[in-house]
Amino acid sequence: MSGDEGTVRTDAWIWAVRLTKTRAMAAAACKGGHVRVNGQRVKPAHPLKVGDEVRLFHDGRHRVAVVRRLIRKRVGPPVAAECFVDNSPPPPPREAVAPAGRRDRGTGRPTKRDRREMERLRGGGPSPE
Repeated sequence: MSGDEGTVRTDAWIWAVRLTKTRAMAAAACKGGHVRVNGQRVKPAHPLKVGDEVRLFHDGRHRVAVVRRLIRKRVGPPVAAECFVDNSPPPPPREAVAPAGRRDRGTGRPTKRDRREMERLRGGGPSPE
């Protein structure tokens, strides 16, 4: 039951090789434009073939995988690792990731200025002029 013939849906393959935790997350990433196959944004039902390059942005990390084998069912991590070639850039070191604005307990709700500063630290929103 390897499913090596034909094509497989993009969202099903991403989920089956454990790049996302759920198939719904894989489909949402496709719909949101976070998945590219051979440089093109794709919908969840886009057919994948052996040799395609899948680029996924998920959980703040870029993943690049070249399809080596097509599977439709979720498999264990050792088998999943054999189904693609991982060309992803290494994740940033844990020390380099800035903490997401921790507030002291009992300081009350953040002001608008505090909230904007926290969003800026997390990497979202415009920077102050």
